[in-house]
Amino acid sequence: MRCNFLRAFIFVLIFLPGLVFGDGGFFVASSVKDELHLAEFAFDGAMNTYWSSLKDSEESAWLQVDLGSVVSVSGIRIDWGRSYAVEYKLEASIDGQAWETVYHCIDGDGIIDEIGGLEGKGRYFRILCIKYLKYNRYQIHEVGFEGDAGVFLKKVRVQEEERKARISAAEQRVSKKKLLELGVDEIVFAARENGLDGHWYANFGYFSRDENDKCYGKGGRLCKLDIASGQVTYLIDDPEGTVRDPVIHYDAEKILFSWRKGGTEYFHLYEIGIYGENLKQLTFGPYDDMEPVYLPDSGIIFVSSRCKRYVNCWYSQVAVLYRCDGDGGNICQLSANIEQDNTPWVLPDGRVLYMRWEYVDRSRVNYHHLWTMNPDGTGQMVYFGNMHPGDVYLDAKPIYGTDKVLLIRSPGHGQKEHMGYVATVTGKFGPDKKEAMQDVSSGQYFRDPYPLNETTFLVVHEKKMLLMSDEGEYAEVYSLGKEYGFSHLHEPRPVVKRQRERVIPARVDLAKSSGTLILNDVYTGRNMEGVKRGSIKKLLVLETLSKPVNYSGTMEPISHGGTFTLERILGTIPVEEDGSAFMELPANRSLFFVALDEKGNSVKRMQSFLSVMPGENTSCIGCHEERGKTPINSATFGRLEAVKKPPHKPEPLKGIPDVIDFPRDIQPILDKHCIKCHNYDKREGGVILTGDRGPLYSHSYVTLTVRGQISDGRDLAKSNYPPQTLGTSASKLMNKIDGGHHNVKLSQHEQDMIRYWIESAAVYPGTYASLGSGAIGKENVEWETYTPFREVINSRCVQCHNENQELPIPVSISDKNKKTLNNKELGDRRFRFSRHLVFNLSRPAKSMMLLAPLSKSAGGKGICKDVFADTSDEDYQAILAHIAAGKETLETVATRFDMDNFKPNAGYVREMKRYGVLPASFDVEKDSIDVYEVDRKYWEMLWYFKSE
Repeated sequence: MRCNFLRAFIFVLIFLPGLVFGDGGFFVASSVKDELHLAEFAFDGAMNTYWSSLKDSEESAWLQVDLGSVVSVSGIRIDWGRSYAVEYKLEASIDGQAWETVYHCIDGDGIIDEIGGLEGKGRYFRILCIKYLKYNRYQIHEVGFEGDAGVFLKKVRVQEEERKARISAAEQRVSKKKLLELGVDEIVFAARENGLDGHWYANFGYFSRDENDKCYGKGGRLCKLDIASGQVTYLIDDPEGTVRDPVIHYDAEKILFSWRKGGTEYFHLYEIGIYGENLKQLTFGPYDDMEPVYLPDSGIIFVSSRCKRYVNCWYSQVAVLYRCDGDGGNICQLSANIEQDNTPWVLPDGRVLYMRWEYVDRSRVNYHHLWTMNPDGTGQMVYFGNMHPGDVYLDAKPIYGTDKVLLIRSPGHGQKEHMGYVATVTGKFGPDKKEAMQDVSSGQYFRDPYPLNETTFLVVHEKKMLLMSDEGEYAEVYSLGKEYGFSHLHEPRPVVKRQRERVIPARVDLAKSSGTLILNDVYTGRNMEGVKRGSIKKLLVLETLSKPVNYSGTMEPISHGGTFTLERILGTIPVEEDGSAFMELPANRSLFFVALDEKGNSVKRMQSFLSVMPGENTSCIGCHEERGKTPINSATFGRLEAVKKPPHKPEPLKGIPDVIDFPRDIQPILDKHCIKCHNYDKREGGVILTGDRGPLYSHSYVTLTVRGQISDGRDLAKSNYPPQTLGTSASKLMNKIDGGHHNVKLSQHEQDMIRYWIESAAVYPGTYASLGSGAIGKENVEWETYTPFREVINSRCVQCHNENQELPIPVSISDKNKKTLNNKELGDRRFRFSRHLVFNLSRPAKSMMLLAPLSKSAGGKGICKDVFADTSDEDYQAILAHIAAGKETLETVATRFDMDNFKPNAGYVREMKRYGVLPASFDVEKDSIDVYEVDRKYWEMLWYFKSE
């Protein structure tokens, strides 16, 4: 009788009269972004729901309503979203086949359109969106009609509300009975407006461009629902604040939650009695503390922005795992993640289960899966999914009495406010078998799952609290009324007593600033075929470095399609003949390894990070070993060659900067050995390796990337590559610097500089002050030179250089030729004509945009025949003027990190002041600054040092 409550609900739906939608009133669209942006949401009378077309599907899209019979329309009101139509038509049809234009707009501005005096009749009406401005999709929040159509829509809305009310009442009767049978008398939940960004994590703090641009909503309430009566009590009612993440204590007498009080900016942890008594603030300071969970040792684990970093591929801030005592004291950082940790929860065995988002030299949008750690931060280990790209696993909680975990599988890179499909995963197959995960729900998104028993779960859909079976059937428990405004329902938690989980004794020694790691055998693991014993001599220890601020969803200017982060070289650790290594590593740092051969070239690269807590002693079996394997026992440890000696600290590389900067450290080597053949005058093989600046990078840096001279992880949804397929062993450049390429022979130090530049992800800048600066892009449309430039390109160039002939050239300095920076297909010919290569902003006359069409007799290359006979051609001068304008902008306005007059942008300075790295009195216009030193102080500030 497992699903009686849902079968009863189905019976009610079938036999209750009047539940079928009335005649007409059907809403359709040419495309929809997802089920949260359906066509019907543009006609539901609610401004917080809207229709959105699918991005990049086609430039035109339409939204249509079937009114059931022929009616008149005398006026229309359209409330656009930010993705509005510049050009659109209102069309009417009798039969849905032949359409008549009722109104045509060619200069839409995205503001509410109210058009009267129309004379339209039809059964079908549609808004045909013809041209968008910049977001590659359309959004309409609400459509209203005047005339008969308006009367009809109002009637439909009333009928729909009445239908929903009847369904809701029927569901709640069934759900109430089931909950009471399960011993659930009360449920605590939060109500608040959703975050203002589309990402699952960007719902606290502010966006990097403007500290006044907040990520959170308001309308905060902490509520308690009485199941029997259906009455709701407000424990916290803060219309200007935000309430989130309630959790019930083991004894069911108090509630832990996060609250941003109205008029303040930060979320802090609070505790309150179950009846609203004894409200107490637990955490303080200019940080956001969220997603708390009670620990069985009476502590609290939570996520916090105290880590002082930004998402590496977005505009918002990061929160990672911390713990504190039950009263908020003794706050301790548990995670070294430079990206987000989310939604911790305690497993029955005492470990903490949580979502960890990471991307070490691999795709930024594919690795956010389940990990575990002990409550003191030790023993960090993957639980499920890190080998399989795709989806975000959130809000995971154990289903007691089973070996399963209940979670949200949020599709793709994740959906807003943790929405996705309800799923379960079992750990009995290990972390890698895909069949361990099974979807419970399908069709629409839910969030905030909470298991009541092995077959019955609480879930949320927008404003509704639902009861769901393990077969995906669901019924309504409670729905927010109009008095909640734009707030949605979040995090329902039953007020029931529960057992404490197992207490795991602490394994940290906070008086130490390091921990130890024993590697049993570097040759043991997956995808290690062909690696001969004795061939691996050292481990290169690298550290991924957190960003103090960020301004982009892509990786620029850190790399061209590769890493999003700078990587510090800590040094090397020797590997013994038996493959073992024993190392002492700095505590709570985001570290990873590259196995090196006798020449110092890469054999195998780690694409995830590890960390050790202060005083932690831990071990791993091998290189990408099967996580299901049993660790070696203590007797075996004693036989390892490495443990017969004291642990090794990473030995720094002599003469090699720990953070390499391409213009500073690598370009001088190219200048010395390469540009005599690879310059604008000689250009052997069509390759230019000069340090001339393009719109974002130097020409040499882009050339080495798009010509495939370096091998890195790119932004690919792939990891655990076969041996010698990433890094120096697979980089063609290494074969050109040891005498094998036209007798070019670099010194050992010069070779090592390039070697460790490649192994530390082959970045362009060596400072995060480069972010959000030094780029010439969209602003060029405001230059006086832009229109003449584009006219020349269209009149004299595009007849040969176009998409069909696969030789397109940019029609502006910001034109990407439909190839984004993180494009994976570096063999695409369009990269050869990239804006990063054809525009020279150091020497405009040397731009290939000018040299290629200029005759050889006039000093050009003559590649494009019969275009410019000489430099006096007015069209040649128009192109030159536009590139010169880019040079002037780069040198005076958008200065780059490697320029003498460079000044970091306001956001970088603001955050460094907030972190205490720069003094509050610092004035970027007046005071000198060494951004490399500022970066270093910022990173060192985050290090864990032993207490005195």
